[in-house]
Amino acid sequence: MKENKSGTHRSTGTQRMVAAGGLRLWTEEFGDPGDPAVLLLMGAGAQGVQWNDGFVERLVAGGRRVIRYDHRDTGLSSTVDFATHPYTVADMADDALAVLGALGVERAHLVGASLGGVIAQRIAVTDPHRVLTLTALSSSPLGADAPGAIQRALAGAPPLPGDLPAPSPELLAALATTLPREGADLEEYLTTRMPLWRLLHGGTLPYDEDEYRAMESLVYARARSLPAALHHSLAGSAGSGGTAGPAAVKAPTLVLHGTDDPMFPLAHGEAVAAAVPDARLVVVAGMGHTLPSVLDARLAEEVLRHTAP
Repeated sequence: MKENKSGTHRSTGTQRMVAAGGLRLWTEEFGDPGDPAVLLLMGAGAQGVQWNDGFVERLVAGGRRVIRYDHRDTGLSSTVDFATHPYTVADMADDALAVLGALGVERAHLVGASLGGVIAQRIAVTDPHRVLTLTALSSSPLGADAPGAIQRALAGAPPLPGDLPAPSPELLAALATTLPREGADLEEYLTTRMPLWRLLHGGTLPYDEDEYRAMESLVYARARSLPAALHHSLAGSAGSGGTAGPAAVKAPTLVLHGTDDPMFPLAHGEAVAAAVPDARLVVVAGMGHTLPSVLDARLAEEVLRHTAP
């Protein structure tokens, strides 16, 4: 266990920087290399360390080799000049495959949260031979224009036919006012970000502000550039690369979605489960669009059951 700058402790595994095209991506793995691999794919703008230690440790105790990593433009991974070198969900999927390749993993269980779930769906469609199972957590269907729906809602435009529900009005307002500023000190950063986490958490489960402050303090300490993480929203808006939708997924699929998700309301998870053949939907009462530690045991139990031999 290692003490970080937030004063909390976190589990540390084997850390390695790996190549992905011209980028360098931070990775961390836990468990026995001989156990089935679980690749954790975080959401837009989020670092790999935002997969809670308690969740990771439960998966390892269940006999899984667990890998978490920082997407490009987050944490310790390379940052990109998006104006000069724009990228898409397809490029982020290639990053995930590069992580697996660098760590010698031929096939893995993919567990993706939010945008990470969309990236995982794309890999399951384009590279099915690399995927043992798929878990989409608090996510939306591959190919759905969720970013576009959010932009239309922010602009006050009416939804298009077929749009899935947009974020709550309160969350839309917060998304426009809680953007990190380059050069902000820790207290300014936390003051800016805490209102967003309060809304993303949802209104049912007890809210532990200290937990979110500790997590964001770690994010702040690790980030090469805080604003660079906003590029993920642009990548999501660029589409998924023209592949088939979730109906083309062949891997056994679990969809985990909360009843209180203000970013992707439950209809998003229901749409993923309806589109992927034979997918199983598990609705988590009270869960919002975050992964508080109070849910570590429940979520790990579901993933272990789904990834069992």
